[in-house]
Amino acid sequence: MRELLRQRDFTIVGYYQTILEGEGILTFVRNRDLTNVITDFPIPEFYPALCVMDDADYDRAVMILKEHLAPKAAAPPSDWVCSCGEENPGTFEVCWACGQARPTGNE
Repeated sequence: MRELLRQRDFTIVGYYQTILEGEGILTFVRNRDLTNVITDFPIPEFYPALCVMDDADYDRAVMILKEHLAPKAAAPPSDWVCSCGEENPGTFEVCWACGQARPTGNE
């Protein structure tokens, strides 16, 4: 068993545990019930600690959490063709040629 992370807030630890177990990695939360007993004492040794049961899963677990927590880049808006026939980059809200507003998806 190898500790992956320690966090005062159990909801965060539980969230990460759910992600890892969804990927088939067995986990264990050490000190899970101690937070209710000693919440007034900020002693990190008593914080809930997420551990992977099999040491061989540690590196994979770290990668899964990094990928899950990395900000996802939004897809760039697609190019569009104005009613005047000119093609415009997806970032343009008005046609560069005639100044007409980009049509909405409802039209």
